Amino acid sequence: MPDLLFIFGAKYLIFASILLTGYYLFVSPIETRKKLMIFLLISLPFAYIVGIGAREMYVNPRPFAVENFEPLVAHAADNGFPSDHVLLAASLAAILFFFNRRYAAWLGGFAIFIAVSRVYVGVHHSLDVLASIGIAMLCAIITSKLYASR
Repeated sequence: MPDLLFIFGAKYLIFASILLTGYYLFVSPIETRKKLMIFLLISLPFAYIVGIGAREMYVNPRPFAVENFEPLVAHAADNGFPSDHVLLAASLAAILFFFNRRYAAWLGGFAIFIAVSRVYVGVHHSLDVLASIGIAMLCAIITSKLYASR
């Protein structure tokens, strides 16, 4: 039973993060919606580009490739650094932190569970998911500072 829960977290919980962000966007006042869309359009690509740069600078083979075991979810045996799933989930949480702390708390909880799940199912090391959380937070903070200075 725990395996199924972590498989769900590793593969599918990211969609709940996306849906919750979309829901918040939909129910927000038009002015908040505009600001959030701009923030999303800046911060998400920024985090993704930083993630690509980190991936090019540091290679961390996936745990199942190094330790020779079968992961609970199928995955290519490529560089696992940083985790794209966690990067997206943590980015959404970090971005919403500047708009609605309650939604951000839910998204942060999802991001943490996704991170733990990705490690549990054997497709990431702890460093991969922690780096993703750090990149997401850093990019959201930088975006916030740049956006606030306009």
